[in-house]
Amino acid sequence: MGLSFEDMEVGSVTECGEHTFTRDEVVAFAERFDPQPFHIDDAAAAASSFGGLVASGWHTCSVMMGLLVRNVLAGSTSMGSPGIDDIRWLKPVRVGDTIRMTNSVLDKRVSSSKPDRGIVSTEWAGINQHGETVVTVRSKALFGLRNPGAGA
Repeated sequence: MGLSFEDMEVGSVTECGEHTFTRDEVVAFAERFDPQPFHIDDAAAAASSFGGLVASGWHTCSVMMGLLVRNVLAGSTSMGSPGIDDIRWLKPVRVGDTIRMTNSVLDKRVSSSKPDRGIVSTEWAGINQHGETVVTVRSKALFGLRNPGAGA
């Protein structure tokens, strides 16, 4: 069994991997899910407040979710999430940017109504190649307990 509730330590930070945003993927994602001109049209993006093509914030969050699942949650006792508490898009993600993701454990507790699982509060951070945090996501995740009732 992989990562479970008991393995999560408050204050721990996990490196989740990185991703470089290409023009083709930025445009393809935006055309399908967020077709605003500054995501899909070079001329319109250049004339916008961004001064050039930028990735959709939803694209950035989707990439981070993929990094988390493939590089951290695969084989874990993850049971999904009851929701996102907060998303902050702090800086634009530009074509060619490489975003590195970290996941920090903020808090955790065993569920009072379903004691076979725990609720873990986390904060994801997307950090670009310049060391700038471009996005943060605060969420909760559900993880099964390896030993329910053992006082985790």
